[in-house]
Amino acid sequence: MTGPQGFLLAGSFLITLGSFAVLPYMSVLLHQRLGLPLGTVGVVLAVASLIQFAGGAVAGPVVARMGLRRAMLLALALRTAGFGAFVPGLTSPVLAVGALFLVSAGAALYLPANKAYLVDGAPPEDRPRLLSASGSAFNAGMALGPAAAAPLVLGSPGVLFACVTLLFALVGAGHALLPRAAAEGPADSADSADPPPDRAAGGTRTGLSPFLVTTASVYAFMFFQHFLALYAVPRTSAGFYGAVLMGYAGLLVVAQPLLAERIAALSYRAALRWGFGAMAAGMAAIAVGGHAGIVVGAALLCVGEIVLFLKNDLEALARSTAPPAAVFGRQRLAAGIGAFAAGLVGGQLYGAAEAVASARVFWLVVCLQCLLLPVLLLGRRGARGRIGPRASAG
Repeated sequence: MTGPQGFLLAGSFLITLGSFAVLPYMSVLLHQRLGLPLGTVGVVLAVASLIQFAGGAVAGPVVARMGLRRAMLLALALRTAGFGAFVPGLTSPVLAVGALFLVSAGAALYLPANKAYLVDGAPPEDRPRLLSASGSAFNAGMALGPAAAAPLVLGSPGVLFACVTLLFALVGAGHALLPRAAAEGPADSADSADPPPDRAAGGTRTGLSPFLVTTASVYAFMFFQHFLALYAVPRTSAGFYGAVLMGYAGLLVVAQPLLAERIAALSYRAALRWGFGAMAAGMAAIAVGGHAGIVVGAALLCVGEIVLFLKNDLEALARSTAPPAAVFGRQRLAAGIGAFAAGLVGGQLYGAAEAVASARVFWLVVCLQCLLLPVLLLGRRGARGRIGPRASAG
């Protein structure tokens, strides 16, 4: 690992630590501190999520024009300004909402550029290790951020935002010392020089679409992310739920790098079966209920996330001749579509399950979806493979 790559991984941890010291508490701050109605809070958070995820589609062209290092600097400047604006924004709803949108725009631009810089110039066999290490750094920050901020978030939020602003300013200053990426320039990246092996000679992409698979993967996973709290807290306790989330993040940090090479060696079809299979088993275990069912379910969901999310990124890079930043931007857009769909569908499903006084039915329905999704994706791929030769013969 090079010095710039090591710095980028450390920076990823610090950036996520600072972000998750604040963002998980945003609904509380907007509602309790600033007095916004819950309906308005929901709309604000939905728009912020849309900016953060769908902004990935815009980030690719912006990064291609600016270069990776300059794009990361601009993104960190936006996020520093956003967190800084929260300090006076604690007395102004308009300023606070604007600050949140700035932070979200900075995240949309930073993440594709960060991953593209990390794999810049790295041979394909090194990408699984680098991307898994990046995921571990981000997840470690997610795990520690909320706990680190808990003593300040309600009592002294101004101090918290000032500390996060200073942290982002320091990390941004460190990014200014990074060397230019090797791929920057009119020729873009070495990956663009030769078509990857899984593209046909005429330039037509073959096989499964990583964009569709990513959308389906995030769609399935976000039922767990969105609705586990509603299910687990009343049946166990808030402390137990927090411990499950902490353990989940810790398992991600440790297991992701250990499994990276094995995941890279899997075929895409096998990765879908293993990943969605683990998610289906996890949803079924959660449906069983109780402390043990929730713990086992979370562990299985963690395995499914590791397999699918890493494999999707690796396949997207391998199957595209576009610059890595554009590839990661499209992956963020796919994730945003999946998360948005899961929120819409999951709300209706959970409401219907509660109406019949059986929330376990919700998790069983989600389990069934996890079993059907790989069948539909692989069936779609097989159908295209059968139609293609006939079309070309005619």
